[in-house]
Amino acid sequence: MDYEIMMNGNVKIGTYAPDFEANTTMGRISLSDYRGKWVVLFSHPGDFTPVCTTEIIAFARCNEHFERLNTCLIGLSVDSNSSHLAWLYDIYCKTGIRVPFPIIADRNGEIARKYGMISSDVSTTETVRNVFIIDEKGIVRLILVYPMNVGRCIPEILRALTALQIADSNEASTPANWVPCQPVILPPPQTFAELELRRKEIEKRQNGMTWYLSFKTPNNCEKCIEDK
Repeated sequence: MDYEIMMNGNVKIGTYAPDFEANTTMGRISLSDYRGKWVVLFSHPGDFTPVCTTEIIAFARCNEHFERLNTCLIGLSVDSNSSHLAWLYDIYCKTGIRVPFPIIADRNGEIARKYGMISSDVSTTETVRNVFIIDEKGIVRLILVYPMNVGRCIPEILRALTALQIADSNEASTPANWVPCQPVILPPPQTFAELELRRKEIEKRQNGMTWYLSFKTPNNCEKCIEDK
C-alpha cells in the first residue's frame, strides 16, 4: 500500500499515513516516532511569504491547545532547513514568538509527492496548503486543502480535531456547526425493536427530532471545556 501511495500521491481518509524520515528544524524525525499521539501534518508554499508567516505564527500560538489534545504539529515545505531556521529566527526577532514544533525541509519533494501536496495545476515545485489529521494509530482521519492565497483557520482545525476525538470516545457523530461540549449524534437504531425504544426515549427526554436523529451530551465534556 505504501508503494502505491508513494507513486500516486493518493493518501485517503481511513488509510495508514505513509511513514517518512526527514530533516527538520528540530533534528531528524520519522512519522512513526509519533505513534500513540495524534498528528497535524501541514504544508506551506514557502518561507518568508506573507500568508505562510501568519499561519506559522497562528499555529505556534495554538500549540498548547493541540498538546492538550495529545496532538503534535509538524510543518513542511520544500525549502531548505537553513531557510526554515532563518525564517523562524526572523519571526522570533520581530514578534518574540518561538515556533515549538518541527518544520520539515522536503528539498526533493519526496514527502510532498507522497502525500499529494503538490498540485501541478498550481505549481510544480511549491506545495499548496494541505492539512492531514492523523490519529494515534497512524490512520489519516481528515484532509483539508487550501489554495495558496487563502490562509487556514487554526480554530477550525482544532474544532475538527476535537470533534474526531469526541466522536471516537463517545461512539457517536458530530452535527453541522458542532463546537466542543455541544451534544453529539447517537448512531441510528439497527433493528425495529431498537427503533421503538429510541422513539420512546425521544418522547421522554426530548433529545431528538426523530428515531434516526437523536442526541446525547458527550461523556468527556470536561475535556472539551478545558480545550475551548
